[in-house]
Amino acid sequence: MAAIPLASAAIAAQDEAQGAPKNSGVHQGGNDVLKVGLIGCGGRGTGAAANALRADPETKLVAMADLFSVQIERSHESLLKTDVASRIDVPAERRFLGFDAFEHVVDLCDVVLLTSAPHFRPKHLAHAIEKGKHVFCEKPVATDAFGIRSIIETVEKARQKKLAIVSGLCYRYHKPKIETMRRIHEGAIGDILALQATYHASGLWHRGDDPSWTPLEKQLRNWTYYTWLAGDIIAEQHIHSLDKIAWAMGNVYPIAATASGGRIQRTDPKYGNVYDHFSTVYEFPGGVKGFSSCRQWDGCTNDVSDFAIGTRGIAALQSHRISGENKWRFEGKGGNMYDDEHVALFASIRKGEPINNGEYMWKSTLMALLGRMSAYTGKRITWDQALASQERLGPKSMEDVDFEPMPVAVPGVRAFV
Repeated sequence: MAAIPLASAAIAAQDEAQGAPKNSGVHQGGNDVLKVGLIGCGGRGTGAAANALRADPETKLVAMADLFSVQIERSHESLLKTDVASRIDVPAERRFLGFDAFEHVVDLCDVVLLTSAPHFRPKHLAHAIEKGKHVFCEKPVATDAFGIRSIIETVEKARQKKLAIVSGLCYRYHKPKIETMRRIHEGAIGDILALQATYHASGLWHRGDDPSWTPLEKQLRNWTYYTWLAGDIIAEQHIHSLDKIAWAMGNVYPIAATASGGRIQRTDPKYGNVYDHFSTVYEFPGGVKGFSSCRQWDGCTNDVSDFAIGTRGIAALQSHRISGENKWRFEGKGGNMYDDEHVALFASIRKGEPINNGEYMWKSTLMALLGRMSAYTGKRITWDQALASQERLGPKSMEDVDFEPMPVAVPGVRAFV
């Protein structure tokens, strides 16, 4: 595959010259068409675009952005084969390419879907809220504490401006889990004594390497293997499990973590600088411990399960069951949580009562980064230390095409900054 230019540019002429639709405000309380824009055209972004259009019949996808044109074209073609194809209105002049392509999309839309590599999320979210747009924001929302602190500020601005932010932590919109959590919070398992979160999955895709790619482009194309872009697997994937146990705790987050991890299968340099497994013990207020394990290994038994162990019973969070004194299992219809989170987003916009998931969105991300910081350094790290971390990941400028990331972290050698 030939290298794709990374210079910021629209694929064709600017929107004004081509008569692209103009933004008409935040549409609170209205029934007019909401213009949707997609920033990050991978598989998750393509799915989110379809979810968004299914959520509200008066929506239209009008702009798309990515760093690579092949991603935009593949996403566009896929969307034209879906049940919402009639509301895909993204001609070539509204398919934008490059690092500032997100700005063009934000200018054209009422609702923005942020689904690019997590490193870019703080900047993209800040710009969208500054411009007065509602947002669907995929997880995780940052890869370092600088990003987290930016997100915190932006979330508050969104609250003040009455703009919606719905998080991609989709289990929060899954009916069986909502009911399971309600029962936990009402005391069905008594006082929580311990928590267990497991996300054992297989390996992921790799797009290879091309001699024509710069070091930076190689990383961007294989972003999931670079901590500065993805946050490592504990943030990029395992965050769902961590968010569930924090939710079970009533949105109470850990005060510290002690973790270990490393690379067993991902020993080839092509896998960048991420680990392939983590094991973390989270310390919650009141002496509650959360035991967390995640891995991405091929050829091994997979397991995605989470448990809250209480004085009166045990709740299986992923399978929606409670054992013990108040035995129960969910038997209703689960629905589609990917659609339902967008249904909630658009309904809140129409009602003029915008949802803001920002607090648990950034806290669950920081919970993941806390575990990673502990595993990378081999140190017990507190929540406050993690939030105040001065370690900045990634290049200072995207013009640094020869940027090389930090080497794989060695516990006891990598210092906490």
